[in-house]
Amino acid sequence: MNKEIREKIIQVCDEKIAKKGDHVGLSFYAFFKNKNDNPKLLLEMATWWIETHELNHFEKAVKIKKW
Repeated sequence: MNKEIREKIIQVCDEKIAKKGDHVGLSFYAFFKNKNDNPKLLLEMATWWIETHELNHFEKAVKIKKW
């Protein structure tokens, strides 16, 4: 996973945890805009999420940050 998306993941997780608490869940779509403007990065993230770490559709933000 590239550094840019890793930093984005941490930022989004931190924001969601601050707003909704430690039990907030996210899907990998939470790290993208509501449009598919970077399909290569979206596919990389989906592969990382689904194949590499076998995460469920929604996972706790605190768990995601650990990866």
